[in-house]
Amino acid sequence: MDLASRPADDQKLIATGRRVIATEAAALGALGETLGPDFARALGTILRAPGRVIVSGMGKSGHIGRKIAATLASTGTPAMFVHPAEASHGDLGMVTAADVVLLLSNSGETPELADMLAYAKRFQIPIVAICGRAESTLMRQATVGLLLPPEAEACSVGLAPTTSTTMTLALGDAMAVALMEHRAFTPEDFRDFHPGGRLGARLATVEQLMHRGAELPLIGLDTPMSDALIEITHKGFGVAGVLDAGGALVGVITDGDLRRNMAGLLDRVASEVMTSHPLTIPAGALASEALGIMNARKITTLFVTPVASEAPSPPAGILHVHDCLRAGVT
Repeated sequence: MDLASRPADDQKLIATGRRVIATEAAALGALGETLGPDFARALGTILRAPGRVIVSGMGKSGHIGRKIAATLASTGTPAMFVHPAEASHGDLGMVTAADVVLLLSNSGETPELADMLAYAKRFQIPIVAICGRAESTLMRQATVGLLLPPEAEACSVGLAPTTSTTMTLALGDAMAVALMEHRAFTPEDFRDFHPGGRLGARLATVEQLMHRGAELPLIGLDTPMSDALIEITHKGFGVAGVLDAGGALVGVITDGDLRRNMAGLLDRVASEVMTSHPLTIPAGALASEALGIMNARKITTLFVTPVASEAPSPPAGILHVHDCLRAGVT
């Protein structure tokens, strides 16, 4: 029978999956126990470099290296991945004396890394190595070496990079987060580096999505309701903000206010119809928070204030629920 068409043994497949995960989990525990002064030295080397972290590795280490470089860059540590083979054909020009090189190789003898290693040594560029062999060429030449514990690969033949790549990836994450916390990297910084996609939408602020200036539907306390209706209709938000003589937002007129005051509506002024002390949100708040408020209160708009304050203040903008939904905020 063709092995590819052999019926699968579900229980055996599940058992294998559990064994692999358990093997790699145990390896990560061992890796955590090995972290010590060399880890701090490696991070210090990166922090002292005025340039970027140049990450490089071949094969599976290269795939892991790309992810480590991306994680570093997105958490406040400038980084880029340089393929070692391409480096030997001109891309070494991307590496400067201001950088620090992070080289990944489980064996520490990857031939494709030789040119990058020699280049770094020639121009006195610091080298941080992540490696699985203490006596390897890479570990001997590195400024700081981070040694992976001698844990078995999770595959049945013990050859496919599995446990070793998982440990390397986890060590890269540990470095990125430690650097991130050292730099006091804030959610606002994170948002600046992630403006697109679902993550960017989750971190978008009210100020980024709000309407402002001439788009705002604003009237005064003594505005006749006939003019107020024109403003509400013209601006298209279904509401109007009511300002006092100093320009502070002191009320809001909504569809509900109009329905409650239908009798003699056009004989009244804004102050007689408005709801006082309107609900607002500061410009710096997350758009997801604004959406949550609108959903909870069953309203479609929020006026925006420059900062959070209980005292009335001039409006900085207005946010509609559709602005949040268009931006992907959930």
